[in-house]
Amino acid sequence: MVIMKGLVLLMDTNLPLKDPVPIFSLVLFIILLAPILLRKLRIPSIIGLIIAGMLIGDHGFKIIEKGSIDLFAKAGLLYIMFLAGLELDMTEFRKNRYRSMVFGAFTFFIPLIMGFVVCTYVLHFNFMATLLVSSMFATHTLVAYPLASRLGITKNEAVTVAVGGTIITDTAVLLILAVITGAQAGNLNTYFWVRLGISLTIFAAIILWLMPMLGRWFFKKIKDDKTSHFIFVLALVFASAFLAELAGVEGIIGAFLAGLALNQLIPHTSPLMNRIEFVGNALFIPFFLISVGMLVDLRVLLKGPDALIIAGALTIMALSSKWLAAFFTQLTFKYSATQRNVIFGLSSAHAAATIAVILIGYNMGIVDEHVLNGTVILILITCLAGSFVTENAGRRLAIQEAESKPDAPEQPERILVPVSNPDRIEALLDFAVMIKDTSASTPIYPLAVVQDNEEAKEKIQLTNKMLEKAVIHAAATESPVQVVTRIDLNVSDGITRATKELLISDVVLGWTDRTSTTDRWLGNIFGTTLDNVLQRVWETVYVCNFHSPLNTTKKMVLVMPPNAEYELGFLHYLQKMFMLAKQAGARLLVFCSAKTQVITEAYSEKSKMSVDLSFRQFDTIEDFLILSREITRDDLVVVVTARKSTLSYHAYMDGIPAKLERHFKDNNVILLYPEQREFESLEAGLQPEDLTLAPIQEQIANLNKLGKAVRKLFKK
Repeated sequence: MVIMKGLVLLMDTNLPLKDPVPIFSLVLFIILLAPILLRKLRIPSIIGLIIAGMLIGDHGFKIIEKGSIDLFAKAGLLYIMFLAGLELDMTEFRKNRYRSMVFGAFTFFIPLIMGFVVCTYVLHFNFMATLLVSSMFATHTLVAYPLASRLGITKNEAVTVAVGGTIITDTAVLLILAVITGAQAGNLNTYFWVRLGISLTIFAAIILWLMPMLGRWFFKKIKDDKTSHFIFVLALVFASAFLAELAGVEGIIGAFLAGLALNQLIPHTSPLMNRIEFVGNALFIPFFLISVGMLVDLRVLLKGPDALIIAGALTIMALSSKWLAAFFTQLTFKYSATQRNVIFGLSSAHAAATIAVILIGYNMGIVDEHVLNGTVILILITCLAGSFVTENAGRRLAIQEAESKPDAPEQPERILVPVSNPDRIEALLDFAVMIKDTSASTPIYPLAVVQDNEEAKEKIQLTNKMLEKAVIHAAATESPVQVVTRIDLNVSDGITRATKELLISDVVLGWTDRTSTTDRWLGNIFGTTLDNVLQRVWETVYVCNFHSPLNTTKKMVLVMPPNAEYELGFLHYLQKMFMLAKQAGARLLVFCSAKTQVITEAYSEKSKMSVDLSFRQFDTIEDFLILSREITRDDLVVVVTARKSTLSYHAYMDGIPAKLERHFKDNNVILLYPEQREFESLEAGLQPEDLTLAPIQEQIANLNKLGKAVRKLFKK
């Protein structure tokens, strides 16, 4: 009965659909099935969505009413530009800003000049129409950017340069459009130029200066509400687009600048970044691509030779001028042919800005219907060509990058995160995810140690509930996690045995506060958990004290003692610190000796990790507190220390934890113990018998202290 009613309802439905429920349902099925069907034909999913839009739109089978998905389509366009700014490697972008400007100049002036010649002497347009159509050639939309993102090549210099050039050329074209509309309306006077200049200055200041401050404040105040983080970011994106339109330019400029403004506040491995990419790639961006297809009307090709001539001339001009821009960029900076094709593929697609320019010109009577229809055909062909070229060249570039990577170390990276405080689990896991090599397939190991006594069973149940929180949080980052629970005599024994059994390379510990008199007294006698772990765990150990999210870090201060470069784990932890600075979007300030600086700079160049790196001379560990002049409240302080009797150890280091708590109590702090061999202290001049007897003598001394304390207690 229900099925019959459904069939009757379907038969009575008039096309095009107007009810949002069946419209939304149909579009979701297209988003689901189109890529699956076309993948077997080796056709990029982007093209499948554009073709689907052609079939269901006004110029196809008229299944969906025109304008019914405009809201999601507009959101998708803004989302593409926002992701382009958000995924941009800012350090690499600053390093290559000159190259982006050069490509931006090529991809703006070459199409503009060639278009001016063709429109004047071949198509015989008047001056205003020639200027409008020529500027339209200079625009392009990053329709194929999701393909580059999916292939993992967004950090390549070719992609960075293409994205930077996109903003330069689109901004220039949209400013020309504002001038054309002002001239057509007769408002091109001094007031127009003054108003445009002032509004753009205010807009840029709000987005690039005020928005990062607002974002940093919000993420510090609202730490645990992940939903609020996502809504906050989304609201800023659309607010930026609206402010851009108020300033006299298109909203895509505002969305891109919002991505740049929030770039350093959203780590690429964070749960928030994962949610942003998921929602965009699953919903908003496919809606935009379908809406592009709905603009295409193939029937214009049957309306006489004028439409065919204009469509052919516009399409050939658009593709050839963009290829020449990519070619001259290749010659200028000696890029490979594959990189040139990636730049061409990303910059050849014309969609949003192009149709915006032509529609405004058509509505103002500057161009006629033939130019409008020819532009629609141009959009279809360039989107298809750009997607094919980016897909093929991007695959080759991804393979080349994979082959050029250094060989993986023999022992795989394994990070152990012992947890005991539920409030610190997420912060420690976030840190572990940020320093983890993204190419490593090994999971992160959250560890809970339960003391072996009569309450062990009850504690295991509570521990398992605590570790569920760790699993849920890590799942949001798509990082593999393997939970480990151990029953042992004490926490330090559990950590030590787990490190050996799991072949751990890095141990991430939370900062322990010994606030009570008893804790301090026992710690002085028997040693703290950290002391006991360091005596038996020789891998890299990070002791973390986080007060605020790591993504709010402005500057990362790394303090390395003299002789740090001689330690076995020097290059390992240096790589981790570079990775942390990159993920946190922070510049890295290193305090070290001149010799350590030379080796650090050499490693930075060899590893090709784009980090904003600067140095301060630091030759004496006793000058530790001098660095407080360079540290502000939003900075992350990382102090490299060492185990006793090792090459970079100094007696002054024993008091550094207390000094960190006293002088940097509001900062995020990491105390780092580099990897060392168990008998590496032989190089420091100790004899084997000293190494053998030292632990026993230390324990005897501790027992003597305990005996004296007990005797005093009984005498009282």
